This record gives sequence, C-alpha cells and structure tokens, in this order.
Amino acid sequence: MKPATLLLLASLPVAALAQFVPPTFAVPTSYTGSTYKLVPLGPAVAELDYKAYMSSIDHIRKTQGGNWPRPGLTMDDQAKDMAGEKAQWDGRKSFPFAVLTPDGSRELGCFYLRPSGKEGYDVVATMWVTKEAFDAGFEDQLFRDMKAWVATAWPFRKPAWRGKEITAEAWKALPAKQTPAP
Repeated sequence: MKPATLLLLASLPVAALAQFVPPTFAVPTSYTGSTYKLVPLGPAVAELDYKAYMSSIDHIRKTQGGNWPRPGLTMDDQAKDMAGEKAQWDGRKSFPFAVLTPDGSRELGCFYLRPSGKEGYDVVATMWVTKEAFDAGFEDQLFRDMKAWVATAWPFRKPAWRGKEITAEAWKALPAKQTPAP
C-alpha cells in the first residue's frame, strides 16, 4: 500500500472507517467512460499500474505533491501495495480504481475514494493520470466524469475533491473529525 494511503487511513477515527459506506450499499465495481474504463485497483492490474506510475514519476509528484512514486520502487513493492489496496476494497474501507484504456491494455491513471478524516466531508476523491494522458487533456474529462459518477452512483453527500476543488494547504488546515464518545 502506498505510504500516503497508510498515513491517511491510520489518521482516521475508527468510526469513519467502520461506516464508510452502508452495509447494504452495492459498491460499483466498474465504470465505462467514452475513452476509458475503471476497474478495482489490485493484483489483477499490478503490472499495468506499475508501468503507468513509473512512466510519470516527476509528473505525478508535481501534480499530486509528495514523494510518491519514488524511482526505486520494485515489482515486489507493487505486489505488497496491490495486496493492501485489494484488502481495503474487500473490507469496504476505501475504493481505489485503475483507469484503463477500453481494451484494458494500458493504465491511464487511478481514481480513489477514501474516507475523510476532516470535518464537513464524508469522502476524499483523488486521482492521478500519466503524463501522456495529462498532455492529451484526459485529466479534465476524468474529473468531470468522476464528479458526476460520485454524485449519482455513490452514497456520499459531501465529497472533497482534493487537488481539484480544495488545495492541499486548505485541506491540511481543516479540523479533524471528532471521534464520538463511547
């Protein structure tokens, strides 16, 4: 699992993780756009994911902030990360998606829905795309499509579009959710 994911999940109140989506909610496992499709991020797409982010290290760091991905990552690191992403998905704790070409032969980026640890938001939606996809204008299309999809297919009332509608600085300044007393 990516270090930023571990830090985010470790910082969340237990209540936020336990009730991320209602138990009866049927989690969408795919989405098909006009020039791409989403599938759950996990071991089945590990090689595609690795190739995508390793091809765009500087671009991802610039657009997402932080120090991921780092040049020395290996496929062993990737296998551990993908096992963690699958466990989060299976446990209904977060929902990471690989964004693939329609034929599934190449990854264009990723889209994540994770519980919010900040007051006023129930989910944090983030994404990254490869440098090639970004240069082709794909990130704007993905953002528009994902915003509409989250609004219509998911149970979230107040998504935080970190990096799109709220800056990293503004996000950090928000108060943390309070854990309810037992």
